Amino acid sequence: MRVLVVEDEEMLARAVAEGLRQEAFAVDVVHDGEAAMERLAVNKYDVMVLDRDLPGLHGDEVCRRTVAAGADVRVLMLTVSTTLAERVAGLNLGADDYLAKPFAFAELIARIRALGRRARPAAPPVLERSGIRLDPHYRAASRDGRLLALSRKEFAVLEELLRARGAPVSAEDLLERAWDENIDPFTTIVRVTIRGLRRKLADPPLIETITGTGYRIP
Repeated sequence: MRVLVVEDEEMLARAVAEGLRQEAFAVDVVHDGEAAMERLAVNKYDVMVLDRDLPGLHGDEVCRRTVAAGADVRVLMLTVSTTLAERVAGLNLGADDYLAKPFAFAELIARIRALGRRARPAAPPVLERSGIRLDPHYRAASRDGRLLALSRKEFAVLEELLRARGAPVSAEDLLERAWDENIDPFTTIVRVTIRGLRRKLADPPLIETITGTGYRIP
């Protein structure tokens, strides 16, 4: 899952981004509204964590423009305000959820995961296919009851393959959804990660390579 964090408090933005990466999210960070609009124009995100009180282009305007553009991204708005009127105003702008600062990180993660499941055709909280069981909340995966010791990126790639429900996923899509914008687009990291994932899944082979298309779990 790919997340855009828009937060002008740099220490908070760094802490949120690092915490999300530990949970196997791909995360990009910007510190103002204009930069957020630029990222949204070129990258596809599942969820945007948007500080409402941004300098320059206000978070309200970022949300309004995002919704008006018909973007698929779900918006989780953050603010220091806790009044009912402020929460209603934010939701009326098109935000999908609202979280007051300070917040518990566990709640932020839970809300992002819930919104992420709505960013595409609804997916169950626990993904299961072909003997694989993957629980994003506990970051746990198993095959036929055998626990898998996966790296964060292996876990993220496996999650994307399972969410595809048997359809092939291209290397480009995996690169976009499991890594952030700093990754070299010409890297072989997807192939390397798939190879490591296949090794850990063990026999019989499960991840299929569809020539010219990508990878899938049938």
